[in-house]
Amino acid sequence: MSRPSLAPHVLVVEDEPAQREILAYNLEAEGFRVTQAADGDEGLSALRDDPPDVVVLDWMLPGVSGIEICRRIRTRAETRALPVIMLSARSEEVDRVRGLEIGADDYVTKPYAVAELLARVRAQLRRVRPSTVGQVLDHGGIVLDSETHRVTRDGHALRLGPTEFRLLAVLMEKPGRVWSREQLLDRVWGRDIYVDTRTVDVHIGRLRKALMAEGGVDPLRTVRGAGYSLG
Repeated sequence: MSRPSLAPHVLVVEDEPAQREILAYNLEAEGFRVTQAADGDEGLSALRDDPPDVVVLDWMLPGVSGIEICRRIRTRAETRALPVIMLSARSEEVDRVRGLEIGADDYVTKPYAVAELLARVRAQLRRVRPSTVGQVLDHGGIVLDSETHRVTRDGHALRLGPTEFRLLAVLMEKPGRVWSREQLLDRVWGRDIYVDTRTVDVHIGRLRKALMAEGGVDPLRTVRGAGYSLG
């Protein structure tokens, strides 16, 4: 069974088994969901089959290189904004510049401190999924605190079930974005759990009711044939 979708998903693409296992162990200990890949081809398959929130990518890999994977990530619309942290034994400035120019968001030289790498992963997550790293989200008078699991609207405390809370957190990460029912199922329920898409409609209805318990304009927008967004 998948973890709740609020657990950030990190893909580690590293061909050295010991380093890969140490990274995965420490990331999981910090509450991350981790997918491991031992070479470039496995990494590309994992990107396609179970898209992560952050990629930790070794430069030198068997088969498809880390540099080539990074280039492909940046040329595809669906992964263009995906954070990539490049790992490399190459410490020369020219290599660091090349890694960043090809599209890496960060560049970490081996050997590295695991604690530092974890901090860099969290820094990238603050940019793309702020609700997963304890940040308070605030939009249109709605305030969601992911650490205390409290939600208020215009100062009034709201009572949300755990599913409605996760649903609101996803919607608040990118206000205005239209999320399809399938995308919300993946993020809120998890890819490994079968749930009918109509279940999303039911929970959106419950969330809408909770958000409007004290009155006000409906903040949720239903886009016919497309999905839902937070207006």
